[in-house]
Amino acid sequence: MDITYIHSLFLTCNSVSIDTRKIKPNSLFVAIKGENFDANTFAKEALEKGAMYVIIDNKEYFIDQRTILVDDSLIALQELAKFHRQYLKVPIIALTGSNGKTTTKELINVVLSKKYKTKATVGNLNNHIGVPLTLLSFDDKTEIGIVEMGANHKKEIEFLCELAMPDYGYITNFGKAHLEGFGGVQGVIEGKSEMYQYLLQSHKSAFVNLEDAIQVEKTKEINSYTFGINKEKANVTINAITANPFVQIRFSNLQVQTHLIGLYNANNINAAITIGKYFGVEEADIKEALEAYIPENNRSQLITKETNQIILDAYNANPSSMAVAIQNFVQLDNLNKIMILGDMFELGKESYEEHKAIVDSLLNEKKINCFFIGKEFFQNKIDKNIFHFYETFDIFSNYLKEKKIQNCSILIKGSRGMALERTLEFL
Repeated sequence: MDITYIHSLFLTCNSVSIDTRKIKPNSLFVAIKGENFDANTFAKEALEKGAMYVIIDNKEYFIDQRTILVDDSLIALQELAKFHRQYLKVPIIALTGSNGKTTTKELINVVLSKKYKTKATVGNLNNHIGVPLTLLSFDDKTEIGIVEMGANHKKEIEFLCELAMPDYGYITNFGKAHLEGFGGVQGVIEGKSEMYQYLLQSHKSAFVNLEDAIQVEKTKEINSYTFGINKEKANVTINAITANPFVQIRFSNLQVQTHLIGLYNANNINAAITIGKYFGVEEADIKEALEAYIPENNRSQLITKETNQIILDAYNANPSSMAVAIQNFVQLDNLNKIMILGDMFELGKESYEEHKAIVDSLLNEKKINCFFIGKEFFQNKIDKNIFHFYETFDIFSNYLKEKKIQNCSILIKGSRGMALERTLEFL
């Protein structure tokens, strides 16, 4: 595989696609095999839809001079992305963490775009396929690249750092996410900290939240730019944070009123402020960018539906994010509060105990009606007036059809597989 030659062809294309349903004219189509399909079979279709070149790894589907035959299309995509990253030499900020990656990435992007031409990971394309696609979306006009990295096993962040070669890194937090793949919380810490290992070995820099003892400990030997709440030693000092329900933050005598809900979003905002200041974005522009940002895609959205005010946070959930979402909701001043909580996935052998811990944490709650949805929560069923357990969403939806919820503040939180945004249909 002559990666230099493939890159020269890539530069004549205007985009990269791995899905013929989203093919664009003059694009490069890369045929990547999935568990249930062989994308090589779509190479001809890609060309017919306007692709300029196709990369395949099965010679049976060779078409003409527009076909690039390689040993493995996925490896070719990754090597092409790595080569392109070295070719452009654009400064790259990488971020990972258990919770808040995508929101933090979007906040960093809106702040830095006030001064620079930025490009960032689209959506949550943050894995071994998504990161290469992100890198290949950068061009000679890109002044700063922002790359989100996700992982559910050790060595994945290490691999993604080798592809993206970030100049700066930030880890949002270390929480109870993907415990099954990481083998426990310590595995999460080790897996995410692979980014720190890369930054240290490559003599690059980290952004560090001084409120997080793990971050502080893991970055002792790394060149760091820090933030903290009323921390004298921090490069950026955050003076005050409130959330009722929207997060307000004060720094440098500026008050930032965001559209983000929950104290758990504060550090995501603080990181964006810090990175903006590091790169010389004017404070007034940082404030303007953060106040204009409105979350979507089921991430901490505030929705009013008929007489109900709903905090929709149904994009994903793990024990750490569930706990802070509950804590934030409990401290709100609202009356007539309801929590609709769905199962948390990928917890492996710790699933029962983690779901039990969430239920137990609410045992002393006397005012909030709690609806627990899913088989995992159902195993922890407790006979208590304000606790309601439903083994499936369909059973829960039948309840909602019969009993109309009105004049309530509602938190909806669960793993993506629970698709709890469906609840909106019945409110």
